[in-house]
Amino acid sequence: MASPKVSEALQQVAGSENPAAAFESLLDNIKTVSTPSTIAEDLKHIADTLLSLSSSLGVVGTRTLLTKFIDTLRTLDNDELWTDVGPDIVRRLSVNPSAASYVEQVASLCEHTATALEATEDFRSAAETLGMIPLDSSQRRVSDEEKAKLWIRIVRDFLEDNSWGSAETYLNKLKNIMHTIADPELNLHFKLSAARIQDAKREFLAAAQSYHDISMLPVIAEEERLHTLAMAIKCAILAPAGPPRSRVLGRLYKDERSAGLEEYGILEKIFLDRLLAPAEVAKFAEGLQQHQLAITADGSTVLDRAVVEHNLLGASRLYSNIGFDALGHLLGLDGDKAEDTTARMIEQGRLAGWIDQIDRIIWFGGSEASGEKGSGRAEAVVGKELRRWDTNVQALAEELEQVTNSLHTEFPTFVEQRLTA
Repeated sequence: MASPKVSEALQQVAGSENPAAAFESLLDNIKTVSTPSTIAEDLKHIADTLLSLSSSLGVVGTRTLLTKFIDTLRTLDNDELWTDVGPDIVRRLSVNPSAASYVEQVASLCEHTATALEATEDFRSAAETLGMIPLDSSQRRVSDEEKAKLWIRIVRDFLEDNSWGSAETYLNKLKNIMHTIADPELNLHFKLSAARIQDAKREFLAAAQSYHDISMLPVIAEEERLHTLAMAIKCAILAPAGPPRSRVLGRLYKDERSAGLEEYGILEKIFLDRLLAPAEVAKFAEGLQQHQLAITADGSTVLDRAVVEHNLLGASRLYSNIGFDALGHLLGLDGDKAEDTTARMIEQGRLAGWIDQIDRIIWFGGSEASGEKGSGRAEAVVGKELRRWDTNVQALAEELEQVTNSLHTEFPTFVEQRLTA
């Protein structure tokens, strides 16, 4: 509720012959008329009265007073006051019949309110407030660069709030205009935001490639480049095992900067298809973010799945065949789960091999799958052995025939006698 002094002053403003001047005088003296405990409600009451008198003040007069009101809020320099008063005034303006005439004032209010909300770490409210800034209006022309600055700020606020879906909505808007933006800083923030969204959506392979590309940009500091490179390594390790991931891991492993990072040890073992020990995995998990340790539909974490699939690929390099239960023991799973994991990787073209369900044996193809769906199915080992046997028998018969023909040519009498006998 507004203080008695402010309520009285507003009554005098309403009955004044020059209400605009009276409003300005009240705003100039707000610190003396109001008190710290009531100033938020006083300002709301002033704004409400101002908008109710907008028809008599006229559009130009109302704009001037709204600008004066915003300047008064800025001079008070209080984030809590902005977060209390700002959203309320924006809502009042948005439902005002003449709202389209005050787009500059709405934009200024939203921007300053969002800044205060960001300072108090209410990032979601900040993003939603920025989203209320009018961009398509005949009263206010906004360039593509200004739109990009605004949308990138909204994306970053949503990302701080872990609202990945909302962030992606604005990122998709940015994709339509970023080709017109030359500002290297805006382009950097766009690329980094895209990588973070890919990371959050568990598109780890794409995220790893994006992070690695960003880590090589000269516009960011060396420390930030190394941090981004470390993020690329983490995402590559969490990506589904298979040929595409192997190619990304190869790029990261060959990057000379990787050797100085804490993640290099596990990167090297994975790139060289060595089996991972539980202690190594636990240490690596300590550096992951919350969404990278999310529980999947089968009850395991993203990291658990990545490690199991990697160790399965490692086992395929060590064995030509292995039983379900033995493989399960190696992977830390039961036999049936080991079979399901293997079948899925073969079907998705990430592992070459075939499964003998009768004898409960997995045969590895001994070759690299292409990564294309269905390309992992290897032919049964029995069929391959039979064809190899047939080829050898045919070769032996052909060589025997060649020897017989040579003998017949060189020693016809000898051959005739022996063949007759």
